Amino acid sequence: MGPPKRGSPAPAPVRQPAPFTPVAWGLVVACVGVFAVDALSHRHLAAALGLYGPAVERGELWRALTGTLVHGGLLHLAFNLSAVFTLGRVLEAGIGSFRFAVATLAGALGSACGALLFDFDAATIGISGVILGWGGALLPIATRAGRQQIFIWLAQVAILSFLPGVSWAAHLGGFVFGLPCGQIMRAGPRVFATAAPILLFVGGVLLVLIGFRKLTLGGLA
Repeated sequence: MGPPKRGSPAPAPVRQPAPFTPVAWGLVVACVGVFAVDALSHRHLAAALGLYGPAVERGELWRALTGTLVHGGLLHLAFNLSAVFTLGRVLEAGIGSFRFAVATLAGALGSACGALLFDFDAATIGISGVILGWGGALLPIATRAGRQQIFIWLAQVAILSFLPGVSWAAHLGGFVFGLPCGQIMRAGPRVFATAAPILLFVGGVLLVLIGFRKLTLGGLA
């Protein structure tokens, strides 16, 4: 079969299917599901799952993770899930589901640590701290143009973080924990395989120390 004749239409390019992003989609389904059940239960689920310092101090450490799935209203949910669709799915497609899951868990731990450290007695809900963790993880591995876009986005988030009802401490904590996650990704697969469990272990230890008030802004208790 020879080359196409002059004037004949070129073969259409084959469109590659978008990579499946199970972690990001799982977060979307979980957040929507929790929101629906919470609405039917007249907000009882939010009270049981949301991050709340005194409850964590009683041993309910799971709230550090489940609190990220709870949202205060439809607008809160829609705003955060739009970021999961735009940033989360793109990041997972770029770095792979396993590394994305590690960045997600690191962001959740950092968000909880920040919220408990700076505002222990306040209830904190929402996945925005995890989203900031993704931003922190993306920063070290992004291109120069990508970093410029991230800095613009971070400036916008920083302004929104000081609005009433928004936990700037959770945002800061998620971002701070996301940064080293991105650094070890940049160092390569072998370094990541060794350092990622250490990073998550340190995050878990900090959560326990802060949650049980053994570590406060004044130092070790």
